[in-house]
Amino acid sequence: MSKKKQSSIDVWQGQRVEPGQSVDLKLKVGERRTGAPVRIPMHVRRGLDDGPTVFVTGALHGDEINGTGAIQQLLVDPEFQITRGTLVLIPVLNMLGFERHERYLPDRRDLNRSFPGTPSGSLASRLAYRIFNELVFRCDFGIDLHTASVRRTNYPNVRGDLSDAAVKRIAMAFGCEVIINGVGPAGALRSEATAHGCPTIVMEGGEVSKVEPGIVQSAVRGVCNVLRELQMLSGVIESPRYQVVIEQSKWLRANKGGFMQFHIVPGELLERDQPVATIFDLLGHVQTTISCPFDAVVIGMNTLPAVSPGEPICHLGQLPSQTSVATLRKSRRQEDGLEEKLVDQLSSNVVSVTPDDVDSP
Repeated sequence: MSKKKQSSIDVWQGQRVEPGQSVDLKLKVGERRTGAPVRIPMHVRRGLDDGPTVFVTGALHGDEINGTGAIQQLLVDPEFQITRGTLVLIPVLNMLGFERHERYLPDRRDLNRSFPGTPSGSLASRLAYRIFNELVFRCDFGIDLHTASVRRTNYPNVRGDLSDAAVKRIAMAFGCEVIINGVGPAGALRSEATAHGCPTIVMEGGEVSKVEPGIVQSAVRGVCNVLRELQMLSGVIESPRYQVVIEQSKWLRANKGGFMQFHIVPGELLERDQPVATIFDLLGHVQTTISCPFDAVVIGMNTLPAVSPGEPICHLGQLPSQTSVATLRKSRRQEDGLEEKLVDQLSSNVVSVTPDDVDSP
């Protein structure tokens, strides 16, 4: 397998795409049990001048459709026109999962742990092999749009291996407040694509089975920011007032069973020892209160209040040393932009009360 170089004549699925042209195509990646083909709709758009080739994918997990909504918004926007290079937009990468409203493939395998795949392996491996050869090896950069898994929500964040200079470049340009540094799991699209010469980042935001306006806006802004950074799109990069790189994160877990009320919301900036959640029994008696172990930003939260001991309740990103929580809070309030609106929108998905509203055990 070798990566192809872009030329002034570009052919996708047997169709020539000339400079300045846009085409809708369908990539065959496999077959159903009926023998009917599995095809992935894709849109290829070329600028007038040569430049990088970038893919943007949604619904790699079939029920994570915020990315699908974001890509569709780009597709229907008549003012969204690239000036150079090639952009490949794929609203749904995992068509078999998407059709069944499920994260995984019919064989219960995770497509996002199956890359780069093999031509004679499992269903997931074969699909991954086709996607990798027909898409990743033809691109110079990638953006993969995700959400949290079932019964969880994520504050928008970008993830990538920042030791790779090209990954760091597009991760910072994307414009999320929170950037999580890491190679990523083995077999994941972003880690394997990066390892094979296509620097790729993931955006995580929102919940499964929803198209949330604020998350879509954040994703669209991020994609456009990256294209502007690569000089493929005109306009000015839109950035938040601050960005933090998270090197360490931790899932807090319930230490008692019961019914939980949060004292935090997604995206909130926390100080060490600040109360995070209180767990009650079903008659309303306090069982325990869980506190933040370090200065942190709330990356993700459980949206199901009934918990058992050991179940994850929230995902915290440890803020870099010498970072002032008060300063970051003030910056966000001063901005009064998308990030503050996202906090308000996502907080509607969880029950949150102030610690003063809870009686001590």
